[in-house]
This record gives sequence, C-alpha cells and structure tokens, in this order.
Amino acid sequence: MSFFERLKAASEAEWRSYIEHPFTNAMADGSLPEPAFRYYLVQDYLFLIEFARAYALSVYKSPSLDDMRDGAAGLSAILDVEMALHVKLCAGWGLSPSELEQAPPAPEMLAYTRYVLDAGMRSDLLALKVALAPCVIGYAEIATRLAAHPSAEAAGNRYRVWIAEYAGPEYQEVAARACAHLDRLAARYATPAREAELISIFKEATRLEADFWEMGSRRVRPDGQRP
Repeated sequence: MSFFERLKAASEAEWRSYIEHPFTNAMADGSLPEPAFRYYLVQDYLFLIEFARAYALSVYKSPSLDDMRDGAAGLSAILDVEMALHVKLCAGWGLSPSELEQAPPAPEMLAYTRYVLDAGMRSDLLALKVALAPCVIGYAEIATRLAAHPSAEAAGNRYRVWIAEYAGPEYQEVAARACAHLDRLAARYATPAREAELISIFKEATRLEADFWEMGSRRVRPDGQRP
C-alpha cells in the first residue's frame, strides 16, 4: 500500500465526503447549476496562484536537488501550463482574465491555501506534500470516477471538458508522479512518531478541499449566497 493510500485509509470519512461531494456528482450528470461552476472557476484561478507559492516553498524546503527539481517542475507546470489552460477554460464560460484577477478571494479558498502554506512553513517538505496531496492526487481520482458516469461525455454536459482534462492521461501522470514522490519522502521522513501528525494534516486538508466544493454549492442556495 502506498503512503497516500495509507493516509486515505486513515481518513476514510473525510475522503469520501470530498471525492463524492454533491458538487462533483452534479458535474458528472450535468445538473450542476452554471453559477456554481462559474464561481468555482474564478476561485480556482486564485487558488492556482497560491498553489504556485506552495510549490515555490517546496523548493526552499527540499533537502535534495532531486526534490528541488520536482518542486521547480511543479511550479513551472502551474505558472506556464495549468494557468493558461484555466484561462482558456474560463473564456468558454464568459470569464475574462481581468475578471479572474480582480475577483475577491473566497474565505474557503483562503482557508485551504493558507493551511497548506502554514503546514509547509511549520514543518518539512513531507508535511507540505501531505497537505497538497488531496488536491494534486485527489482531482485525478475524482475525475476518473466522474468520467465513468454515463452522462460525463454527453454533448450537452458543459462540464465534460473539465472532467476530460483531469481524467486524461497527462493529469493522471501528474498525480502518479506526486504519489510516487510522496512515497519516497515518506520512506525517509515518515517515522512512527510522526504518523498521527501527518494523518491530521491530511484530514484537515481534505476537509478544506470539500469546503471548496461546498463554496460553489452555496452560490445557488438562498441561505448561503454571497454578494
């Protein structure tokens, strides 16, 4: 069992709430209200900016050149590839780059990204990678699950592009590399004395990821709309 799978097994309730959140299920069958997804896209753009900072921190926290190269590659992928793809996806939803850049950050977005950065600042590279894992590796698992839904690739499903992007071989390879790197770090630094600490980080990061989906859902509920 990989270290990531061990973290998941110790966080089963949190993980299921995250990967099976109603927001994701509604993307699979195409029933998600468009304002919810549009708001998510805006916040995900701001999220990518903060995630780039986390990868920059991972370079600083790296104990070896190989780890530094891994962090630098992740940073480049976000800044030079993923953000451009995200802007292109947002354009299809009528969102301009200026709208993305000027949008106020949601509390849920700030909570998760601040938690990830704090985990890295307080501890080592392993703790930072554990905090990043629910997003980096979890999106691959979520998209794979959604892609199996009968309506996921239907022409009328506006969310099929998002699903295909994360279920596709390129992102699946990103997730596989992240999982393998986590295993290598765990082999060096995940002592029995640290197990409870690392599980706690993973659980909290997973819970905050689920809140990110909930953030979008609240946009279309009368009791939870934000101005």
